[in-house]
This record gives sequence, C-alpha cells and structure tokens, in this order.
Amino acid sequence: MTEENREYRTSQIMLRNQFHGKDKFKIPIIPKGNFGDKDFQNLLLIGFDRTNIRDEHHLNRMVHFFLYDYKFERIWKKPDYDIEKLKRYRAVLSPDFSIYREMNPSMQLYNTFRNRWCGAYFASKGIRVIPTVSWGDENTFDFCFKGIPKGSVVAVSTYMVSEHGNHADQKDFFLKGYREMLRQIEPERIICYNTPFPEMEGNIIFVDYELSSWKYQNHSKSSKYAKYLTGQLSPVKSRAILIKRGYVFPQQEEKGMGSAYGGEWKPKKPDDERFIGKPGEIKTTKDKNGNLRLTKIGEDGKAVSERHFSDHGYPRHHSIPHDHELVWEHNHFHWGDTKNYWDGNVPEFKQYGGNDMDTIFPACNTLEDDRFESIAEFKDCIGRGDEIEFEWKGVHFGMSGCQPKPEHRIMAYLWNQPDTEQYFDTPDDALEYIVAGDRLRDIITQIDVLSRAF
Repeated sequence: MTEENREYRTSQIMLRNQFHGKDKFKIPIIPKGNFGDKDFQNLLLIGFDRTNIRDEHHLNRMVHFFLYDYKFERIWKKPDYDIEKLKRYRAVLSPDFSIYREMNPSMQLYNTFRNRWCGAYFASKGIRVIPTVSWGDENTFDFCFKGIPKGSVVAVSTYMVSEHGNHADQKDFFLKGYREMLRQIEPERIICYNTPFPEMEGNIIFVDYELSSWKYQNHSKSSKYAKYLTGQLSPVKSRAILIKRGYVFPQQEEKGMGSAYGGEWKPKKPDDERFIGKPGEIKTTKDKNGNLRLTKIGEDGKAVSERHFSDHGYPRHHSIPHDHELVWEHNHFHWGDTKNYWDGNVPEFKQYGGNDMDTIFPACNTLEDDRFESIAEFKDCIGRGDEIEFEWKGVHFGMSGCQPKPEHRIMAYLWNQPDTEQYFDTPDDALEYIVAGDRLRDIITQIDVLSRAF
C-alpha cells in the first residue's frame, strides 16, 4: 500500500470518526452552544449561499441551510473551506441535509449523520452551532433526534410542510415528529423558519419566511410587514406559543423534510376547480378574456386534457382551437404536448365512459387571485408549462412555458406581435426579460396577470 493510499483510507474525510456519539449509530453530538436572551432579540438569519468572506454588513446574523442540498454539499466534502468565513457570523445552524419521506432509510440516517458531523466539526473550530432538526416517518424517530443534548436550542422549518401554492399542508406528519422532538430533546428554544402551526408548543422564535423576500430585505416602515418587525402584531394566535420575531435575508429556495414532491395538490383559486371533477366529465369555463375552455376529467377525477379556443396572442404557435395534455406526476400536474389543428379538421372533444355531464363553471379569478405572490411561485408556474398573459405600464405581453418540440424553451412576446418573440432556457433566465424598461424579476409580484392556467 502506498503512503498516498494509506493517508486517504485513514483520513477523517474517509472515516469521520473523531466525534463519538452515544447511540448505536454513533451519531456525532453537537455540543450545546453558549446563548443568551440577547442572541435571539431581533433575530436575523442569512442563507449559507449568501455568506461572503468580505461581508461586513450581516455578521450579526445566524447562518442557515434551508436550501437545496447541492448549494451546500461542499460543506460535507470540504469542511475546512468555509470555516473562516462562518466564524465571522453570530452563529451557524447545522446543515439541513434533506430527510424526505420517500428517501431510502439508509439515506435518511446518512443525512442525519452528516448534519450532526458538520455541526460538531464547526463547534470544534470555535463556531457557535444550533442543531437543525428534520425527520421522516416514525421509523426515523430512533435516530433523527440523536446527537443533540437535552435542553439545546434547535431550529426547524415548517415551510415545506405548510400549505402554499397548490400544495396541501402536511401538518399531521410534521406535528408527530415535532412532539417527539420535544419529548426527546426538551429544547430550550426553537427557531421556527416559517409560520408555526398553532398546535406547536414551546419557546418558539418565529422567523417569517415571507419576510425573506427580496422585496422586504430593507424592512422599511412602509413595508406591509413592518407591524411584525416592530412588534405591533403577533403573526400567530396561540396561548401555547411564546413568540419572538425575526426575519431571513434574502429569499431562499426551501427544502428539507416532508414529501419530496410537496403536499397533495388541491385547488387554490376558483378557476383551479376545473382541474378536479367527476370521472368522464367535461367542464366548460371561460378565461378572463371570454375565451371558451373545455376541460376533460379522467377516470381518477383529475383533468387529462383541455381545449382552448384562443391562440394566446401568438397565432403562429396555436390554432383555434388547440388541445393541451395534462400530465400528473406524484399528484401534481404539468402541461404536456400541444395539439394544433391547422387544417381545420378538429376532432370531437369526447367524454369518457359515456358520461355526458357538461358542467358550467364561471371563471371568477380576480387580478389579485392571479397575481404572483413570489418569484418562486412564478418559476413553478412557468416551469410546469403554463401560458400567462400580462400587462405592465400599458404593455400587453405573454409568456409560454410549453414550446413545440424540439425546443422546449420558455418564450416571451408582445401580444399578437410574432416578431417580438424571445426565448429563454430556464425560468431564471426568463426573469431577466425586459418589459417597458423593467426587468421581470423586479416587477413579477406587482404586475397585472390577465390570464394564467393555475
């Protein structure tokens, strides 16, 4: 065996055995940090991906890892790389490697180990560490709370398991693990990223996910969230919770526990009701412009296709009428192939199973209903292939996420002006689209959405 091979096979990057846990899995223990009340007054967090060795403005914040795992994988592979940078901040939450319910149990255990090992390693370098706690189903309860001494300050997130967009909440799953965490760890304080469920007990330090938005990063007095920041209004009404307030800077992409696919899909707005119905039913609705839509419900009660009697403002891409497939995966749908009928030979939009019900539902979404609440909502919508109609400063334009093969790219265009088409490879690229002199990313939550599918 060469010296190089010997050093590799005996290195801590390979063995990870310098921190000895007490349980059968030998999960490393994150020592309790020395925290006082002042550490949690006006608490500020910053995402790991926003930290910088030259940062001089946010060093009083705690670093969190409520991000997609790929954004901090290097913490595991090269733990020394970011140590000097992390030392500069008030404290660090241990990396929240995902423990999705669909994961193989061995992966759930592995990611719990990685969470604790990184936390213990940070602490060994003089960093104050707060353990981030995640769990899966009950079969994870014998390891997912290990490595955290009783009475520790811990951090959890409710965002992935909370109702948002068209996702139902996963509250029952979350609360079962949360109560087990209280029993096993008896935490002194609980930093909760996103609004706590009313049933949650404990000394909770609430960190508002919505305040993480880039719009509110300066938290000025004119912000609609100023009443929370100043303490004028408590965001959660529950006698079981002692609320303190904080916010996160800036907006992050949330992940962690619960289902990897989010909660069950459910209608969020009145117009979403057309995607759910009786098997074999065809629903007849109109969009805001009065254009007819026929939605076919499949055998499982979910829409399988929709006929549009509109060209969506770009006639060389859509015939009138045209059909869209709806593809459901993991109980969520995206728009599939488009079928155009340029020769005028339009097939009958047949019902399934002889069911001849034809239900009329008026489209009643308001402009406020269809306005995007966040950049993340827009990215999800356009990423699923939606076709959206906008107006901004008198400019009428559209965006489509379901382009004809082989392009499969996002298209933006001025309404009924084919020569203005611009193409983008990703939702992030599309947010750089300029309309009336403004970047779409900067106005997406303010803009009037005249029509969108969901």
